[in-house]
Amino acid sequence: MAGPKRPRNLRAEFTNLPNILTMGRVAIVPLVLYFIDNYSPTRSFIATLLYIAASVTDFLDGYLARKRGQVSVLGKFLDPLADKLIVMAALVFLVAAGRAPAWLAVALEARELAVTGLRGIATQEGLVIAASYGGKSKTALQLVGILFLLVHFKYPLLGFPNRMVDYHTVGLYTLYVSLVMSVFSAAEYIKLFVQAVNARSQQSAITGAEARPL
Repeated sequence: MAGPKRPRNLRAEFTNLPNILTMGRVAIVPLVLYFIDNYSPTRSFIATLLYIAASVTDFLDGYLARKRGQVSVLGKFLDPLADKLIVMAALVFLVAAGRAPAWLAVALEARELAVTGLRGIATQEGLVIAASYGGKSKTALQLVGILFLLVHFKYPLLGFPNRMVDYHTVGLYTLYVSLVMSVFSAAEYIKLFVQAVNARSQQSAITGAEARPL
C-alpha cells in the first residue's frame, strides 16, 4: 500500500536549478527587447546573443529537471509560459520595429492561443495530447526566424567575403515557413484531440456494455 503523498515544497521548487534557469529565461526577455535597434548593429548583436542564451536555457532546464529528478508543478507551468513569452514578445517588438508584418505575428500568435486552449480542454477532460513532430518543427523554425530578424543587418557569408547575407530577409522567409508548419501542426493537434475523444468514448461504451447484467 502506498504511503501518504508528500506535500509539495514550493520554496524548494522555486530554488531548484531547472526552475531558476526557466525564471532566468523570463528575466532575459526585457533585455532582448531593450536592445532591438534598427540602426545599431552592435545593439542588435547583443539582442541576438541574449536571445541565444534564453534559447539554450530552454533546452537545459528540461534536461536538468529530468536528470536530477526535479520535474515540478511550478516548472510545468513556467516552462511553456517562458517559451510563449519570449516568442510573442519578440514578435510584437519586431513588428513595432518594422522588421516583420503585423499579420504574420497575429497569425502565429493566434495559432499558439488556439492550440494552448485546445490542450487545456483536453487536460480538463483527462486526455493527454503529446507534442507533435510538426509542433516541434514549427517551434524550431520560429526560434531560428526570430534569431535572424534580431541580427537584421547584412553580413558577409562565412568564407565568401564578397557575398552578403541579408539576415532580415532570411529570418522573414523562415517565419513564413514556420507559419505553414503552424497550420499543419494545428491540424495535427485537432486530429489527435478527436482521436483521443473517440478512443475514450469507445472505451466507455465497451466498459458500459461489460458492466450490464446478462
